[in-house]
Amino acid sequence: MRKLLTVLAIPVLMFFAVSAHAGEFGDLKKKINDARESLVTMVKNKDKRGADQQKLVKDTADAVSATLAKIKAPAAKEAKFKELVATWNAFKETREGELVPLLLAGKQEEAEKLAGGVQKERFKKVNDLCDELEK
Repeated sequence: MRKLLTVLAIPVLMFFAVSAHAGEFGDLKKKINDARESLVTMVKNKDKRGADQQKLVKDTADAVSATLAKIKAPAAKEAKFKELVATWNAFKETREGELVPLLLAGKQEEAEKLAGGVQKERFKKVNDLCDELEK
């Protein structure tokens, strides 16, 4: 009887473990999209580059980083998770160190080129990795 209960309990526990990660990565993706939206607003609207929007851009990116720091890599997906963290960190560093300063300096064309180039690729990669890790 104990053996039967053990055999039945393992799949149930595995289901909850997978479900927990699915929820974590779904929440992470929402925060990533919130961070993106706050920056897109700044890129598209020259009148939305004041202190409040700058704080929102920083706060939404920090929320992603904080969420990532709380998530444990799913079993057998540690390399993908490390890739996600590294890609997000590069995305955030470029965003805060280059993209926002370009916008604030009025260098719209350069900012759009950066946003539509390497940052767009990183954003897609982060979302794709979240999808892979959620499975």
